[in-house]
Amino acid sequence: MEELIGEVQDIIYQNETNGYTIAVLETDKEEITIVGYLPFVTNGDTLKVRGNYVEHKDYGTQFKIITFEKTMPKDEVSIRKYLASGKIKGVGEVTAKNIVKKFGANTINIIKYDPIKLTEIRGISEEKAQIISEAFIENQEMWKIVSFLERFNIGAEHAKKVYEMLGIDSVRKIEENPYILIEITRGVDFKQIDQMAIKMGIELENKKRVQSGIKYGLIKATYNGHSCILQTNLIEYVRTLLNINTEVIEDNIINLKAKEEIKVVKRNGEKWVYLINFYNTEQEIAFRIKELQKSKNTKEIKNIELELKKLQNNSQIELSEKQKEAIKEINKNNILIITGGPGTGKTTIIKTIIDIYEKRGKKVVLSAPTGRAAKKMTEATGKEASTLHRLLGIGKLDDEGIFNKKSTYQGEPIDADIIVIDELSMVDMFLMNYVLSCIYKGTKLILVGDANQLPSVGPGNILKDFIESGTIKTVQLDKIFRQAAKSKIILNAHKVNNGEPFLSKDDILNETNQDFFYIKHKTQEEIVQELISLCTGRLKKYGDYDFFKNIQVLTPTKKGMLGTKELNKELQQYLNPNIENSPEKSNSGATYRKRR
Repeated sequence: MEELIGEVQDIIYQNETNGYTIAVLETDKEEITIVGYLPFVTNGDTLKVRGNYVEHKDYGTQFKIITFEKTMPKDEVSIRKYLASGKIKGVGEVTAKNIVKKFGANTINIIKYDPIKLTEIRGISEEKAQIISEAFIENQEMWKIVSFLERFNIGAEHAKKVYEMLGIDSVRKIEENPYILIEITRGVDFKQIDQMAIKMGIELENKKRVQSGIKYGLIKATYNGHSCILQTNLIEYVRTLLNINTEVIEDNIINLKAKEEIKVVKRNGEKWVYLINFYNTEQEIAFRIKELQKSKNTKEIKNIELELKKLQNNSQIELSEKQKEAIKEINKNNILIITGGPGTGKTTIIKTIIDIYEKRGKKVVLSAPTGRAAKKMTEATGKEASTLHRLLGIGKLDDEGIFNKKSTYQGEPIDADIIVIDELSMVDMFLMNYVLSCIYKGTKLILVGDANQLPSVGPGNILKDFIESGTIKTVQLDKIFRQAAKSKIILNAHKVNNGEPFLSKDDILNETNQDFFYIKHKTQEEIVQELISLCTGRLKKYGDYDFFKNIQVLTPTKKGMLGTKELNKELQQYLNPNIENSPEKSNSGATYRKRR
C-alpha cells in the first residue's frame, strides 16, 4: 500500500449519499486522479491517502483509496483556499483573503481558540466570528468520524449517515455505546463492533451489549423479509451470538419492552417479538384497511348487471362467472383482492373496470411496484400506469421504512376514484402503509396479484397475509383461459404451484408453437453454449424472435460463469460484437456499445 499527501484541486464527481468521490489530488510530484469514499471532502482540502495505483481502461492511471485522513493546511495559500471553499459559513473569497492577510499561518489557531480576534477584520461582528469558529470546529469533528470508524472496520461510506444521525458529538456517543453503530449503519459486522466494545471494557452481560444483540437479531430477521421473530428463536440466536445465558437475555427483552423499543405479542400460545417500528407499521396497515372498508361506498354503480351485459354485447368480451363475481364485488366493496395464477383473466377484469367506471366519469388510476410491471400493465390495458413511487411522489425507502427525515406516514392524497395496484406480491409493508395513508376514504382500492409469486425484497408478505387474514374480500381466479392454455409456460407454472411435475416430452413433442423447454446439462460450460445457441437463432424455429425485444435470460446469481455479469459479457460477444472498432464505453467492469 502506498501513501500520498496533497491538496484536492478538483472534485470531478461526488455521491452525496455515501461520499464516493473522483477527484484530482496535487502532490509535490504530480497531479493524480484519486477514487474512493471521501465524505466531507471539498476543493482545497489537504489529504493523506493510502491505497494503490490502478490502470483504468479509459481514464488511465488512478489512485484507488483504501483509507484517508485530512490534515490541516499549513501554508497561507492552502489556508485561504480551504476557508474560501464554501464549507465555513460566512466566509467567502474576500473574507478568507482578509483573514489570512491579517493572521497568516496562525489563522487556524485564531479561528479555533480565539475567534473574538476575527472582529478585527472589517465586516466581521462578534456574532459572525462565533459562527465562523463553530462551523470550522464542526468540520473538524466530521473529519474525526471517518478515522474513528476505521477502528471498527466501518468504511468511510457510512460516515455521512453516522454524522447525520449523531451530529458533531458522534465520537463521544460511539465511545459511550459502540453498539449504536449497529442501529444506524446497515450491514455492518456485529462481531467486529462487539470485539472492539469488549476491548474498550464493556462486560459480556452489559445491558447495552445484550440489548444491542437482541435488536441486531431482529434486524437480521428483517433482512430476510420477516417483520417479527419467535421469542424462543430470538433467544437462542442471541445466546449463541453473545455467549451469555438465557435469563440475561429474557431480562433485557423485558427492559426493551418497557422502553418501547420492541413489542412482544402472544399468538396461539407463542410469543413473537417485533422492533417497535415494524409492529407500529403493521398496526397502521390494519387500522387503515378497516377505515377504508367501513367508509361509505360512494363509487357504487346501482345497475352493474346491466352495465356488464352492455359491455359484453358491445365488445364481444365473454367474462367467466368468476370474473363477473370479481367486478360485482369491486362494486360492492371499497377494497378487494383479485388473485390467481398466470392466464386466469386478471387483466381482463382490470380492462372491464376501466371501461365501466370511466364511462360513468370516474377516474381510474393504475399502478405497480416496478417500472417493468407498470409498463406491462400499460401495454395490457391500453391505459397509462405508473410506479407506486412515482404515483406517491416519494423517493427510496430507507432501512426503517422512512422516505426522508421529515416525512411521516401521511402522504398526499391520490386523486382517484378507483386505484388498481397490480403485482402486489412485490410490495413490502412500509410501502403498503404509505400507499394506504394516501387514499381518500371512499376511494375504491383493487389489489391484484399472484400469492404464489416470490414475496417482496423488503419485510412483509403483504398479499399472502392479506388473503390469509380473511378480513379483505378476495376473489380467487382458478380457470386458465383457452388462449392462455396454449402456453406451456402458463400450464407448467400452474403445475408447479399444484405440486405436479412439468409436462412430459410426449405431451409437447408435436407442438409447433412451443414456448417451453426443459433442457438438462451437467456442466456450466454446456449451459453457456446452450444459451448462446438458443439466443442466436435456434428459437426462430418457434417464432421470429428479436433477442433485444423478445428474449430475457434469467439467472439466480450475479457471480460465476452462470451469473449475470459473465453471461452478459458472453452473450454480448455473439449478439452485439464490436465491429470495425466502433465507439464503446466501459464502466464498473461492463462495456456498453450501440446496438448494431
